[in-house]
Amino acid sequence: MGKPADFRLESGRGGGRLALVGDWTSTGIGRAGTRLADAIKAEPPRTLDLSELGRFDTAGAYELIRITGLKPDAKGLETRPDAARLVELVSSPPETQEDKAKPVRPLPAYYALLVRTGQGVSEIGQDIFATFAFVGRLLEALWRLARNPSRIRVAPTVSLMERAGLDALPIVAATNFFVGATLGFLGAKLLAQFGASVFTVEMIGIGVLREFGVLITAVILAGRSASSFAAELGAMKMNQEVDAMRTMGVDPFEALVIPRFVAMLFMTPLLTFVAIIAGLFGGLLVVWGVLSLSPAFFIQRLVDNVGVTHFWVGMSKAPVMAIVVAAIGCRQGLEVGGDVEQLGRRVTTAVVQALFAIIVLDAAFAMLFLEMDI
Repeated sequence: MGKPADFRLESGRGGGRLALVGDWTSTGIGRAGTRLADAIKAEPPRTLDLSELGRFDTAGAYELIRITGLKPDAKGLETRPDAARLVELVSSPPETQEDKAKPVRPLPAYYALLVRTGQGVSEIGQDIFATFAFVGRLLEALWRLARNPSRIRVAPTVSLMERAGLDALPIVAATNFFVGATLGFLGAKLLAQFGASVFTVEMIGIGVLREFGVLITAVILAGRSASSFAAELGAMKMNQEVDAMRTMGVDPFEALVIPRFVAMLFMTPLLTFVAIIAGLFGGLLVVWGVLSLSPAFFIQRLVDNVGVTHFWVGMSKAPVMAIVVAAIGCRQGLEVGGDVEQLGRRVTTAVVQALFAIIVLDAAFAMLFLEMDI
């Protein structure tokens, strides 16, 4: 075994001389460092002798540099080559890659804008690709079910029809009732300036039958059902239930997506029909109360001047809106990652995308029917 760390402090005319002896290592220093610090406070050494050191490691070199402020090129230093290299290594550690890296300069504003624009375009491209992949898998699952209808899960489909359809009847009916009433008030006020208050009936009929009935219903379903689908599937994805289904050989599209898809496809036309009836009823009450036109006159004028064409135009949009709302909600739910932040973000994205798609589709239908003169 080596000797424990120690030192000798000798006085002289030219200044004190400090000689280190023993093993200045992590296990041999002990309290020698504390004693050395106290000793040199009274008489700082002019000369430092490391030639009598025993074993010497980085812990000893660090303690010596900390106490004495030793530098590898200090004057009055007597040392061995190996001790000198160790002192030099500890006193000036090698530069890391971070130290050598140049300081990052703040990017110009236009460059940051270009970066964000590029990221946005890339995300749009990835989103479009994911949408096509989802549609492809959905069509594949529908084809399998069409070839083998016994694989359709009737119980969850009926349950979802109740939750996404029947439970939404009150809010759909109430909202469209007030939309029809608002159209009636607007028509009675504006058309009265031209002496054409009677045409309020046509305004209400065409607006509710053709546009507002299906549009308001789809908007409500976007906020109600699309967010619900995204939250449900996202929670299952977070709990790894979707992965468990795949492990057991169950296709998540058949078990989760198709029932929601079918439920929306069946219930949206029904909700649209209820919305149209509620909107017309709201308009009828306003026309009856404000313009004193009887309900019989209102209905007869609808039949004679509005006709059934506008009704079928509005109803033809309902299945398309149902497909869009269900597909967006389910796709965003299946894209959820493993944390709650992702879940909230995907639910918000599902609602926003569904609303945007509904408005765009309604505009496209309007242009199509205009070109077809319908």
